[in-house]
Amino acid sequence: MTNAHVVDGADEVIVTLPDKREFKAKIVGADKRTDVAVVKIEATGLPAVKVGDVSRLRVGEWVMAIGSPFGLENTVTAGIVSAKQRDTGDYLPFIQTDVAINPGNSGGPLINMRGEVVGINSQIYSRSGGFMGISFAIPMDEAIRVSEQLRASGRVTRGRIGVQIGTVTKDVAESIGLGKPQGALVTGVEGGSPADKAGVEAGDIITRFDGKPIEKVADLPRLVGNTKPGSKSTVTVFRRGVSRDLGITIAEIEPDKPAIKVAEREEKPRASAAAQQLGLSVTEITDAQKKELKLKGGVVVAAATDAAARAGLREGDIILSVANTEISGVKEFESVLAKADKSKSINVLYRRGEWAQYALIRSGR
Repeated sequence: MTNAHVVDGADEVIVTLPDKREFKAKIVGADKRTDVAVVKIEATGLPAVKVGDVSRLRVGEWVMAIGSPFGLENTVTAGIVSAKQRDTGDYLPFIQTDVAINPGNSGGPLINMRGEVVGINSQIYSRSGGFMGISFAIPMDEAIRVSEQLRASGRVTRGRIGVQIGTVTKDVAESIGLGKPQGALVTGVEGGSPADKAGVEAGDIITRFDGKPIEKVADLPRLVGNTKPGSKSTVTVFRRGVSRDLGITIAEIEPDKPAIKVAEREEKPRASAAAQQLGLSVTEITDAQKKELKLKGGVVVAAATDAAARAGLREGDIILSVANTEISGVKEFESVLAKADKSKSINVLYRRGEWAQYALIRSGR
């Protein structure tokens, strides 16, 4: 096992052992998303390393790396585990260490003090190109999971449910009654995707996947990606103050689709006193927009000034809900807004193109 970037684009791969024997290697498979590759050599009587339990690895624990930095063969460097579950990519929670890693260390093992391999050294943080005290290793349990698929089929299949997601901020969590900032905010749902068929909507907060909590937004793509396509799973969504479980069938990951183009508006803008107080004027959604964006209702922002503009709203946005209440049209929008407490922040779920997100309008500022 090594890094995908080590063998990427290679015409020939040579594996050199400590006893100076050389073998021509075959690339069994490589996965760029996790930077894991498997190569095979024809040899017998090779010694094997023991694989350690990554869950037992502790921050502050001593570890060492073996590699050939700058061509210096069989170099050992040591340090401690600086952090676990470090988010630097979609699918991998890296092990962060302060072990010296330099060009030539990539693909080498990270070993604990029991002589067990706990990671594959993969990358560093650097402003100069050299080591600056921060390096990252792929956890061995994740690497083995990927390598097993590469050995079986030469490629890695990942699950997808067809949602775009964003971070749940503290202000949004409090305003919608979620309590603490957790989960993944659904900002868009791809038409015809597993999420669409399951009833997931833009503005939902996905809090659990197959019973596993989504503490931060990066947890969701990892859990979904690690699920076999075709599997039946359950997503728990928080929608307008209520949690509900939705059954969903996982599809295989594919390239993202292009953004949806929003239709032009024809109706003249209207603004009630309550809307004007927030700097908003809105119009009805056209039938063409509803059909194209697969919406049941909402209103289109004709103009956004003052508090609405400060909250990030702008002309062309489609407001789907106000103060946790779905909006079917202008009349309901005005009714809900008139009843809302203007002394507090008002949460607004809006859609821009194919993306949906929350805005908090503070009229008192």
